[in-house]
Amino acid sequence: MAADALNRHLALTGFMGAGKSTMGAHVARRLGRRFIDLDREIEARAGITIEELFARDDEATFRALEESVAASVLEAAEPAVIALGGGAVLSAETRERLRQRAFTVLLDVDLETAWQRVSCSARPLASDEQSFRVLYQTRIPIYEEAADERASEIDGVVLAAAGIVVGVGAIDLLGELVPGAGAIEIIADATVAGIHGVAAQLALGARDIATHEVPSGEPAKTIGVLEHLWRSLRIGRNGTIVALGGGCTTDVAGFAAATWMRGVPWAAVPTTLVGQVDAAIGGKTAVDLPGGKNLVGAFHWPVRVVIDPGTLETLPEAEMKNGMAEVVKTGLLMGSPVWEQPLAGLVRRCASFKAGVCLGDPHDRGPRNQLNLGHTFAHALEAAAGYDLPHGQAVALGLVAALRLSGNDEALASVRRELDPKPVKVDRDAAWAALARDKKSVGGVPRLVLLERNGEPTWGNEDDGVEIRAALDSLIAAR
Repeated sequence: MAADALNRHLALTGFMGAGKSTMGAHVARRLGRRFIDLDREIEARAGITIEELFARDDEATFRALEESVAASVLEAAEPAVIALGGGAVLSAETRERLRQRAFTVLLDVDLETAWQRVSCSARPLASDEQSFRVLYQTRIPIYEEAADERASEIDGVVLAAAGIVVGVGAIDLLGELVPGAGAIEIIADATVAGIHGVAAQLALGARDIATHEVPSGEPAKTIGVLEHLWRSLRIGRNGTIVALGGGCTTDVAGFAAATWMRGVPWAAVPTTLVGQVDAAIGGKTAVDLPGGKNLVGAFHWPVRVVIDPGTLETLPEAEMKNGMAEVVKTGLLMGSPVWEQPLAGLVRRCASFKAGVCLGDPHDRGPRNQLNLGHTFAHALEAAAGYDLPHGQAVALGLVAALRLSGNDEALASVRRELDPKPVKVDRDAAWAALARDKKSVGGVPRLVLLERNGEPTWGNEDDGVEIRAALDSLIAAR
């Protein structure tokens, strides 16, 4: 079974009335992928409607055409979102092509809801309620056999497609959630290992063969820590690394996984708000160098991200505030005050948003740039502070600068109200030099993410150097 829809088609299957076409179109927009409705594709090629095809030919003839069109669609190289017809997976050949070329999500719909949605339609197989009910019971096992995951709404589809599981108590299910059968080694910071390490070890059972502790926070992301991990790891290529902790832990553990044995699978189990809504999602892994943050790294998508909002109950208030900076950033990008939702809900919503952006641009060559809203300034402040400045505090300040340059007073007011950022004491020249070295800079000229209207980010923006310097200076307190 496929672990996610990275570099694969995302296929939606399920019974009539499950919402495959409607949800598929929304999911395709979230992922920036082409949407293909298999029934509409069949009609376009046949030149008549599905109803007319059924009236003209028998069902067996239609299924043969459906199988042929499905094969053609699935052979396309560019990953798309495909809404399959309710009977498409009856074909053993189509099921095999799905296994080879797609990640398939079963859209759950109960029988009564399905009948209510289609009973007044012209669907050929929905003309008789009793036959409809029998057909439902007959097909459910086939859908389950063909599917890699199941979901019931858009966020659920996107999370499943990214290999992300969100749920209170999920850490206790690691044994069944982390794919594979090989040995597992846990990498965790000392504090998190003391709080959640035993639960993770018990859940992983006999597969867990070792735990490696790394420093808390940014000190974990050094070449020295990475080298120590390389010298300590024992798993082979069939093993898996499990990263347990905050964003810095998942960064270094993910990079260790990307480089150990030229790349082994890894699973992220983020235990901080920053990690759950941002850092552990999308496959970016890295360590720092004296010259800048995240300068050495790799894109290495985790085989699973297990997000348990229950682990946030032990998080210090300061760390929750740090995480809220990323929550507010995400809400502004999606154009929704997600920060007003209950904790578990905002975690799930933010995780789904970032997962969709990253699936659409896994190597950060376009739309994924939007996730750096405020981060150009934030990274400069962190570097000038010798990485002693909490990431969330830096991001909150970076948002202030980016939104000022965007002329977005509404968003700026939200940042001030929710995060209350205060200027910090760092060396101005050091911050400016760090900003010029930002990974998104070209020829020393920063490329900024701007947000003139909530929910409508733009990226790759050049701005007047004087204005950028003034915006950065406004974030720095007098020394």
